[in-house]
Amino acid sequence: LYCFIVSQDDSVGPSEEEGLPCLPPDLSDNEAMELLWQLRAQRRQSSPELPETVTRLTAPDGSILYLVGTAHFSDSSKKDVATTIRAVQPDVVVVELCQYRVSMLKMDENTLLKEAKDINLDKVQQAIKQNGLMSGLMQILLLKVSAHITEQLGMAPGGEFREAFKEAGRVPFCKFHLGDRPIPVTFKRAIAALSLWQKARLAWGLCFLSDPISKEDVEKCKQKDLLEQTMSEMIGEFPALHQTIVAERDIYLTHTLRQATRCVEAPPNAQKVPAVVVGVVGMGHVPGIERNWDKQLNINEIMSVAPPSRIGWVLCTVIKGVMMGMLGYACYRAGGSLGRALLSFPAVQSLLETLRPLPA
Repeated sequence: LYCFIVSQDDSVGPSEEEGLPCLPPDLSDNEAMELLWQLRAQRRQSSPELPETVTRLTAPDGSILYLVGTAHFSDSSKKDVATTIRAVQPDVVVVELCQYRVSMLKMDENTLLKEAKDINLDKVQQAIKQNGLMSGLMQILLLKVSAHITEQLGMAPGGEFREAFKEAGRVPFCKFHLGDRPIPVTFKRAIAALSLWQKARLAWGLCFLSDPISKEDVEKCKQKDLLEQTMSEMIGEFPALHQTIVAERDIYLTHTLRQATRCVEAPPNAQKVPAVVVGVVGMGHVPGIERNWDKQLNINEIMSVAPPSRIGWVLCTVIKGVMMGMLGYACYRAGGSLGRALLSFPAVQSLLETLRPLPA
């Protein structure tokens, strides 16, 4: 009777039963389940009037997917998500998150706002340890972009996902799934797909991003025509980056959404009935999901990470060598006691660990 947050097939933990009705204490489990099932059926609207950001897709077994296209820094997207979930009373809610970003679901807005603005040494260390040197540094640059948007708008990212998590907890029998590809895979594939020149250009652009952003600009991201124009510009600039960050994730999201739209068992006789699913994704993924919905998909080929090229390996070695040289010089200038204290820092130890040769 709980709403569970699920990554793939593993249950991570139950959410609050907020909004669920109190049942008479003398009911048996089967009677309680049947009563809640009937209650949800009464709440579910057969022909709901939904926001224009919602796309309806149908599975071969009759299951229905309501795909909500959102802008990630948008109050109106949060309202669209809440309206849709309350109207259709889904069996499953799927969001564009992976297990590496699940913590944002239960953090309050003020904490997230502070976290998004604060890019410190620990975050740099964690990103490099999780993704490798080049992918980790690129993740930090993207975090810097997110921090820039957060500061401009005064709003933490992922509000629509937190809204979906909260609303799903109010629907009897509703499950909550994480639908996105793991972020380390996406970053590593994206970096591997770029040439050295493209990496330098992208890093330069992210480092010096300072254009002002308004809430009106964010809302324009929900307009498909303007979004497609922006996507076209991005494809022209970095086609490999668009392929790994957008197109491949379109395929992965389509796969997880189709997995969610399987028939569910209705109590008390466990009869199979078509499922109702709500998917919450960025508006930029909606066209790709629509195109892939009826196709045969193979996600294995978009989950592998190619080994770094020789040039990439040389570049990483040079960067590590420069950092090690700077560290050694800092220790020399600081003196023995301060040098030993510097070497005790977790970030420095992590760097030293990456410089160790691999065992034969």
